[in-house]
Amino acid sequence: MRNEYDRDETNAATKLTYLLIGGGIGAVIALLFAPKSGVELRGDIADATRKGLEKGKETAAHLQEKAGEYYEVSREKASELYQTAQEKAGEISEKARSAAAQSVNPFTAAVEAGKEAYVAEKRKTEAKSITEGRPSYPVKDDESKN
Repeated sequence: MRNEYDRDETNAATKLTYLLIGGGIGAVIALLFAPKSGVELRGDIADATRKGLEKGKETAAHLQEKAGEYYEVSREKASELYQTAQEKAGEISEKARSAAAQSVNPFTAAVEAGKEAYVAEKRKTEAKSITEGRPSYPVKDDESKN
């Protein structure tokens, strides 16, 4: 994301470029309408062209320097963001591992509890079946035989 400072720098560079182009056009027009001989006029146009080229080279060098600075700042920010993202990813994966480990243990505990409840209920049912399976007819004691 570009901040306000970057936009101001871009606007300033654009304005400077337009100023130089406008100045060059104005200088050429002024030379064409000046009352000079052809040789003097051609010399003045050549001088103006040289000056314009020099200014253009200076501006290009300045813009290249600024671009290099922006590149370095962007690269550093990208590196910081990448490291932060890696750290966050590590934290999230650790939390996920922890959650998975915790979810496995309750699941296993629930299965074991289910098995224990099944075995206990089966024993109750077996004990009840044993007592219900006994004969329920009256058994006479030895005293009643006498």
